Amino acid sequence: MQTLLLLKHLSTSLALTRNLLNPRMSQTASYSKVLFDKAYVNGKWVSASSGKTFKVMNPSDGKVIASVPDMDANDTTAAIQFAYTAFQTWKKTTGKERGAIMKKWYALMVENKSDLAHLLTLENGKPYAEALGEVTYGLNFCEWYAEEARRIYGEIIPSPIPTKRLLVLRQPVGVCGMITPWNFPNAMVTRKVCAALAAGCTVVIKPAEDTPLSSLALCDFAEKAGMPPGVFNVVTCDRGNAPSVGKVLCESPLVTAISFTGSSATGKILLQQSASTVKKCSMELGGNAPFIVFNSANLDAAVVGTIACKFRCSGQTCVCANRILVQEGIYDAFVKKLSSAIDKELRIGDGMEEGTTQGPLINSKAVEKVDGLVQDAIKQGAVAIRGGKRHPRGPNFYEPTLLSNVTLNMRCVTEEIFGPVAPIIKFRTEEEALTIANGTSSGLAGYLYTQDLGQVWRVAEGLDFGIVGVNEGIISAPETPFGGFKESGLGREGGKYGIDDFTEIKYVCIGGI
Repeated sequence: MQTLLLLKHLSTSLALTRNLLNPRMSQTASYSKVLFDKAYVNGKWVSASSGKTFKVMNPSDGKVIASVPDMDANDTTAAIQFAYTAFQTWKKTTGKERGAIMKKWYALMVENKSDLAHLLTLENGKPYAEALGEVTYGLNFCEWYAEEARRIYGEIIPSPIPTKRLLVLRQPVGVCGMITPWNFPNAMVTRKVCAALAAGCTVVIKPAEDTPLSSLALCDFAEKAGMPPGVFNVVTCDRGNAPSVGKVLCESPLVTAISFTGSSATGKILLQQSASTVKKCSMELGGNAPFIVFNSANLDAAVVGTIACKFRCSGQTCVCANRILVQEGIYDAFVKKLSSAIDKELRIGDGMEEGTTQGPLINSKAVEKVDGLVQDAIKQGAVAIRGGKRHPRGPNFYEPTLLSNVTLNMRCVTEEIFGPVAPIIKFRTEEEALTIANGTSSGLAGYLYTQDLGQVWRVAEGLDFGIVGVNEGIISAPETPFGGFKESGLGREGGKYGIDDFTEIKYVCIGGI
């Protein structure tokens, strides 16, 4: 049943892509009206004080989509000051008032989700159907937290002393600095921003330099929804200014919280910089997800789950299957079925083209890293059953790759791949699978396929990961917490837990009763 549902989902996605190429569909999915070439600070579209700009490129064909401000530390400091001023009034609004604005924001974005998806495909490269799925997922965070704004509860603690009353209040933490990634340029913004705004905080965002346009598009709809100036600010910058902008966000005494999604290495730097002002930090960092397929698994469902988990966004997600562990009794059959599925279901191309399931990687540096991992594995004895090289479509394209005979010392096992490469590792016992799976400093997501109910519980509880998918390759939802163990991060995003990082707990003792 699960296999049929996933296949139906894939066919629906392809249908969406085909509809995009229909002339009438194209008219409604034009990105031009959501394209902005200025940063957004204090309710205004602004340039960098230096006048400098940088180009945003389409990774599929290398063409320039737009040029946006290359802002620096001074521009960021100014944005923080505006956010701090706005916080003094925004924090006094009620949850109902904040939620009402966010609901209007949500409705406007829903009306224009085709345009937002088109823009996202252009700057990120992922297929339009995936982009539309991301936008829908991202907008749902706005809806969810618009409702959660009214449910930030305090507590009455039974007092041990008759003349005292003990209260706990939850209040907004303040100005939040946010640094978001390129792989989900819509959803990673809304997942952070909407939780913070619902809590009564104001935000200054630095989007990834590869994909700033989706963030800017959200600003326009926020303004139209009635978001007050200074509450939601987006500072754009290129790679050269990114370290100084990030440092200002971390070290400014007016910023009281930092939220970051990206690599563990960068997260550690931001934590060090934030220590000078003892900021509240939430970090969603790197992953090295194990995907375990046991002998008792439904093999067809496991293959469909692998395709969905490994190859969406061309393998460029932090929860993608990174190490595929297959028990020896079904190893050969699984590799054969997965190879056939890759051949039949995955198609490389521009994200706006009909039938594309695999877009480009984000840039040439990403391709070099992925190819380096594949060549390292092959040199050490791995076999490329499918793919294993760059694709002639363009410099940012890489073939969906299936590697067998993979061993634990290969870089594709020890490092996060972030590309369309599926390394298959053979294991014998459940204990061995858990040992291999947990043998990493990352602890974001893990997956297992089995029909053994006892094994479901043992392995799900035994995996040292913050997110576990059981017989399921797609696990994220706005209603659920997202975050990892170990070096994969701090805190949780999404669900009712997502507001926690943007609130402070205040204890109030009232005497003389």
